[in-house]
Amino acid sequence: MFNFFKNSLSKIYTAVTSKFNDLFSKKIDLEGLQELKKILISADTGIKSTNLIISELEKQYKLGQISEGQDLRLALKKTLIDLLSLKFEKYDSAIFLMLGINGSGKTTFCAKLANFYSKQGKRVLLVAADTFRAAAIEQLQSWSDKIGADLYKGKENRDPASVVFEGCAKFKNENYDILIIDTAGRLQTKSNLMLELAKIKKVISKQLGQEKTATLLTLDAMLGQNSLEQAKLFNESAEIDGIVLTKLDGTGKGGFVINVTHEFKIPTAYVSFGEKIEDFSSFDPEFYVNQLLE
Repeated sequence: MFNFFKNSLSKIYTAVTSKFNDLFSKKIDLEGLQELKKILISADTGIKSTNLIISELEKQYKLGQISEGQDLRLALKKTLIDLLSLKFEKYDSAIFLMLGINGSGKTTFCAKLANFYSKQGKRVLLVAADTFRAAAIEQLQSWSDKIGADLYKGKENRDPASVVFEGCAKFKNENYDILIIDTAGRLQTKSNLMLELAKIKKVISKQLGQEKTATLLTLDAMLGQNSLEQAKLFNESAEIDGIVLTKLDGTGKGGFVINVTHEFKIPTAYVSFGEKIEDFSSFDPEFYVNQLLE
């Protein structure tokens, strides 16, 4: 899986790593650290995160700990891993509540996760709770047919929380192992959407009690700062446990991972690429940083 992760991120490595390597081949001074700052910002690491990184490296430079490019490589590597060190603690969850705006890859990721658990011999139930978008139900139906997972769906335009209530009852009464709930993502009606998501979370808690639930938010890496605004809105209403970064293979802006983790103190749980059912990976900060810098 990590080879796939590496291959899928080749555009990021081409666009960003070559710039790092040019810098790491030089003697380092304060001007070199400013050059690094420009590289990080161009990679969508974000102003706040970048300033924090550069501030830490400047301290080490002034203490004489950084003088050569390889010193900077090692120091930067440690700083980035530390920034990404938040752990996603719910890999053993039985319930996944998927959030994200329309077009962020949310429904496709639901299918990828369902396929992953189905291949392990788990009984998986998908719930199509995006009832106001017929295409979302049809897409999830198509995926469930392909991977052999069961799908619970309500009628179009039905109250999503009611569909989730019935889906939770089916999950519990028929002894499924994994429950994956696909929700709506209409930010144009964001106040209604956030109330809807809060209601869904209450339904899950009431129906399934102490079962460990992972609330995951899909973010399109290509949208940069717009995705950060989405994370803020969703987190205020639904207390996100982990981020799923999608479409990371289509952009050179690999610093987005660092930006979203630092801004919201939410760990990145998974990285998703493309439309193929196997095209996703759990996120390993050390592996990611090693590949980015080396």
